Amino acid sequence: MKIKEQVNALKDELIALRRGFHRRPELGFEEWQTAKIVADYLESLGLEVKSGIARTGVVGLLRGKGNGRTILLRADMDALPIQEENEVSYKSVNEGSMHACGHDGHMAMLLIAAKILSRYKGEMNGNIKFLFQPNEENEGARFMIEEGVMDSPHVDAALGLHLWTPLVSGKISITDGPVMGAGDIFKLTIEGKEGHTGLPQFAVDPIIAAANVVTATQSIQTREVDPLNPVSIIFARIEGGTALVDNIIPGKVELAGYIRHFHEDGEEVRKMFERIIDGVCKAYRTKYQLKITYGQPVLNNNPEMAELVRSVTGEVVSSPDDIVADVRTIGGEDFSEFSQRVPSAYYF
Repeated sequence: MKIKEQVNALKDELIALRRGFHRRPELGFEEWQTAKIVADYLESLGLEVKSGIARTGVVGLLRGKGNGRTILLRADMDALPIQEENEVSYKSVNEGSMHACGHDGHMAMLLIAAKILSRYKGEMNGNIKFLFQPNEENEGARFMIEEGVMDSPHVDAALGLHLWTPLVSGKISITDGPVMGAGDIFKLTIEGKEGHTGLPQFAVDPIIAAANVVTATQSIQTREVDPLNPVSIIFARIEGGTALVDNIIPGKVELAGYIRHFHEDGEEVRKMFERIIDGVCKAYRTKYQLKITYGQPVLNNNPEMAELVRSVTGEVVSSPDDIVADVRTIGGEDFSEFSQRVPSAYYF
């Protein structure tokens, strides 16, 4: 039986796996039940299984008969802190958590891949690592790497994928070079002097400083970097004021958000960002505290690995027109930690 036929034969099991994960979503680094289901499944296939990597990560190793190379196939496990409103039989039963990003599908797909590929153990001159990662986008991949998932045996290449709703079902998008952006999380506190709105001259207003920081930093992406190599600065949260009445100028304002870009070294972007914050705060007589937490590097597809995906995809899709290069997003994905270390490809 061909592999494509085996996939079709396991369709019902794949759907059941996905819906099971969807019904019981768990947030990043809290995927305890999910990890146990994954580990038990991989062990049932006769794989060498290691759990508890980066808290909840799981790796199943399929050893071939020879001493060939090792490829890593990765799926992410974490859900999002979202309340599900869908009315389906497999609706989330965990309050405030939902698989709204497709990771339930990624896990189901990789488990079925492991089941089928384990049948070919005797024909493989090399190894496959099936890696199930916690806390995608921030730190999950890096922590697993620091705990040795790229070793014993050494990983030579890696593949990852993401379900992508804008793509028509049946199409696969694979692109050479940068395909997902780098990201830095920032937290900014602007401190002024509390006062009364009727006597603003005696206060130092951090709100007006914060408002100008939000607008002034947008000039980075339109005036300071090549528009063909974009930067996106998004303020996702702003909080200020604690009084029960609305006539108090607060003493501080807190802002948080994300800097996303395709720059291999984001240090220059971070310097631009702080330079503008510093200038605005000086102009409005406020002080500031800025903390930037490194997120993930740019996800680059190795051209040879991307071509490998295209060549195999040609045997799967209905038409050559179903292989596209439509998806390139500034959104982050910490599969980039693997792509920084070994030839890799990430497709949609």
